[in-house]
Amino acid sequence: MDRLKGKVAIVTGSTSGIGIGIATLFAAEGAKVIICGRREAKGQAVVERIQKEGGEASYHFMDITATESIEQLCADTAEKYGKIDVLVNNAANVGLKDGRVDELTLDMWDQVFQSDLRGTFYTTKCVLPYMQKNENGGSIINIGSMASCGGDLGSTAYACAKAGVNMLTQYTALQYGKQNIRCNCVRPGLIVTPENEARVPQALKDVFTSNIMVPRYGCPEDIGHLCVYLASDESSYVTGQIMNVDGGLNSHVTTVAQFRQLNSRTW
Repeated sequence: MDRLKGKVAIVTGSTSGIGIGIATLFAAEGAKVIICGRREAKGQAVVERIQKEGGEASYHFMDITATESIEQLCADTAEKYGKIDVLVNNAANVGLKDGRVDELTLDMWDQVFQSDLRGTFYTTKCVLPYMQKNENGGSIINIGSMASCGGDLGSTAYACAKAGVNMLTQYTALQYGKQNIRCNCVRPGLIVTPENEARVPQALKDVFTSNIMVPRYGCPEDIGHLCVYLASDESSYVTGQIMNVDGGLNSHVTTVAQFRQLNSRTW
């Protein structure tokens, strides 16, 4: 339970969902975790949960769309703990309205990119100087999306922003790898969280589970376990990678679920 012992980790967007799953596993492995987001009450509740379980955590306000907020988060973390070892770029406003190309306005497009790509870029930019001071560098983990794997019927801006996160991951890994700063991207599949469980229609769950290769959809801890590995020294030779945690959803041709219904291997 000490895989992250002594490490200081910022997990953005850790007041709900996947962020909580990552943060609680980090704390269980010995990291000092900074819980951050806009909702202080929810953030403090996560801190209390971690502390109750014997971990160390603190809350810091952060608005992923506000550059001053991101700068302050990094500066305050370094001042309080003396360093920053790990950054998980998880924050993104997935609730922003999105749709088809002809339905999107420039304002809608810009809002999604500001939250989901610009925020990830600027948080990475701000944390780099602190990691460059570390003898052992650091690990940056971007949370992407399977939306960036291929075309779909909607969520055009979101998918394009997350595709940008894929490339930002590889550029960051290349440019700072010789300073022992690693950067990887984790792309979740369908993750059902305590917050969205009631809002995910059964029909949508059925569509996904018919195409997922394992007999269930995902939970936040599925993402958290891979993030623990990527944050730890165990992955010191792993960088520039884009990893799917999707139950095998993107590992097969798109007709598999339908052929299963036909009890056939091919046409």
